[in-house]
Amino acid sequence: MSTTSKAVTVAQRELSPLERWYWIADQISPLNVVGRVRLHGSVSRASLRTALTELQARHPLLRVAIEADTTGRHPRFTPVDGRPVPLDHRTLDAPEAVGNGWARVIDEELVNGRIDPGTGPLATAVVLSGPGPDGEVHDLILSALHVIADGTTVISLLRQWAELAADGSVEPRAVLPAAEDLFPAEHRGTAGQVRAKAKADRDEGDLERLRPRRVDADRSVPFEERRTRFLHRSLDGPALGRLVRACRARGVTVHGVLAAAMVRALATDAGAADATWYSIGSPVDFRGDLEPPVGPDDVGSYVATIPSLVEHRADRPLWDTAKEISADLKARKDLGEQFSMISTIGSSGPQTLAESLPFVRHLDEKGPINFCLSNIGRFPFPDAIGPWRATGAQFVASLSVVGAFVATVNSSHHQLAWNFTYAQGLVLDERAAKLADSCVQLVHALVRAAD
Repeated sequence: MSTTSKAVTVAQRELSPLERWYWIADQISPLNVVGRVRLHGSVSRASLRTALTELQARHPLLRVAIEADTTGRHPRFTPVDGRPVPLDHRTLDAPEAVGNGWARVIDEELVNGRIDPGTGPLATAVVLSGPGPDGEVHDLILSALHVIADGTTVISLLRQWAELAADGSVEPRAVLPAAEDLFPAEHRGTAGQVRAKAKADRDEGDLERLRPRRVDADRSVPFEERRTRFLHRSLDGPALGRLVRACRARGVTVHGVLAAAMVRALATDAGAADATWYSIGSPVDFRGDLEPPVGPDDVGSYVATIPSLVEHRADRPLWDTAKEISADLKARKDLGEQFSMISTIGSSGPQTLAESLPFVRHLDEKGPINFCLSNIGRFPFPDAIGPWRATGAQFVASLSVVGAFVATVNSSHHQLAWNFTYAQGLVLDERAAKLADSCVQLVHALVRAAD
């Protein structure tokens, strides 16, 4: 879809069923998507503020709030053109504070930061400036409600923000219909409902037959007290290169390997017996499957979570598990399960916050998925923008009430960022760090053995 326009029009429409569910979940506990990139070199505060203002002017969904009627129903986007995206620009004095300062800000502030949808806009920004090993560095961090953003959205917006700060140009984007209105014909209306029902029946049969295990909770945490914590991990360039080559040689995807490692780490941590099944979710980007397709530079939430059922066997080669996950995910995408999942939320999801508790309790206690791997793959973020070198582009997701342990992954700047978030208390801090380390160690061991 060509979504450029000479003049950006105003976004003013009712939220789609998926957007409405994200809006409700965020009111229970924050549901944000956070992106970060580091620029190396001198950048003025004024240029970053001006560029962020220009970025907001180019994207209709960065200039809206959400309002519902007096009963809490029919939430809709409403324009708030006079309210800039807040920018908190901080100066850090010491290199050690700069090093992981961005991770601390995301963990301690942004994944649980409230963005008020009633006042808008639905995004906020932080810049951390200070001394690096080779001169000035500036971490650009953008947080947006999941209602209007996914991982691709926030990383793309960071790139556009930096381009505008470098006196580049960014084409204005047009107002788009809700994603559900762009589904392929066979996934809309009655035909879509039939497909969604068939998927739900398959899922129900699989759950009854295999009884997949979920991430066990260390303790109970009330929904409104759920807080996300964040752990950053990564694979450097050489390790990523070896992983990609090994995957190609064996006909599996990198996603399949990472998902297999997550299942193995969780099963080992739980002391699961052989032949125990797990269900891992894979949020997949469906921009390119829409009619017409939506570009990566358009603001919006265009992911849907597809489950894969995985059998744990401690002595089974991880490559075999990875191959099964890769094939299963492809088959499910070919069936259009990404669309069926969203259709199911539209038919069974809550209409209001007041009505959401039974739905949320069902997801929390009996839902098929409470851990996921959201992998947007290789994101071609430029290594240089204007006078600056760019590194470390990546994204992180809050959990709200939709999961216990989630990984977000992208490959940019010759590095694979593998970020983990977990619901604090449901998963204890020490256990979460152990799980994250185990995932990375399993992949390193697999790659070393493949060399």
